[in-house]
Amino acid sequence: MNSASSRSRTLKAVGALSLAAATALLMTGCGQSSDSATGAATSEAAKVVPQQQTTTPSATAQLTEEQQERKEVLDATKVTFDDAATTATGEVAGSKLVDLDLEGVDDDDRSPSPTATGSPSGSPSPTGSPSPTGTGSPSASPGADGPVWDAHVAEKDGTIHTVRINAVDGKVIEARVDTDQDADDKKQTADRLAQATQTPQQAAKVATEKKKGTVTSVSLEDKDDNDGDGVVWKVDVVGSDWKRTTFDVDAKNDTIVREKTDED
Repeated sequence: MNSASSRSRTLKAVGALSLAAATALLMTGCGQSSDSATGAATSEAAKVVPQQQTTTPSATAQLTEEQQERKEVLDATKVTFDDAATTATGEVAGSKLVDLDLEGVDDDDRSPSPTATGSPSGSPSPTGSPSPTGTGSPSASPGADGPVWDAHVAEKDGTIHTVRINAVDGKVIEARVDTDQDADDKKQTADRLAQATQTPQQAAKVATEKKKGTVTSVSLEDKDDNDGDGVVWKVDVVGSDWKRTTFDVDAKNDTIVREKTDED
């Protein structure tokens, strides 16, 4: 009886161990299946839901090519329109400003004529601060990337001189008489200056009172046919949005005859 009882207890123990092992194996298999299904679902969800972009466009990227060019040149310019005008007229005794242009700002719109519309930059009102007048002889260029003021000043008889000024340090790069003028050209320039009782600085002030910004163009021209006789100061002003507005300011009474803003 003792031997039979011992054998029975042994069989029960073996059976219990076998059952435990089978249960463990079954549970392991279920866990692996569950993990695999979860991983597959996550992978499929990643394909469907796009990754969100964290980069936002900068304000500079939204500028047009023309606006970006204006910004780059004006950011580098240290010499104001008023100081450049003072330097240019000081280079030729008894001369008056006819045209002043900051190179690199809307150059495609300029006429090759010495009295065509230019583009000066800087403060809209006189600063009263002295500026270098240079030596009158050509000196080293500030470099292809440096801003330069290109001025045309005229003697009383209408003879035009070109004066180029470094827009960073105010030094005169070049001063010379324009050699392509004939008697008619000189007379036309002298007549325009005789009609202009208001200075370019006064015209720039009128323009910037209408639109806050930096002066980027001043030149003396005849009025358009539909505006009557007389002359105007054409003044370009670049605002904080880097758009350009052109004003035609009557050179006798400082009234704005025409105004146009470019959207580019």
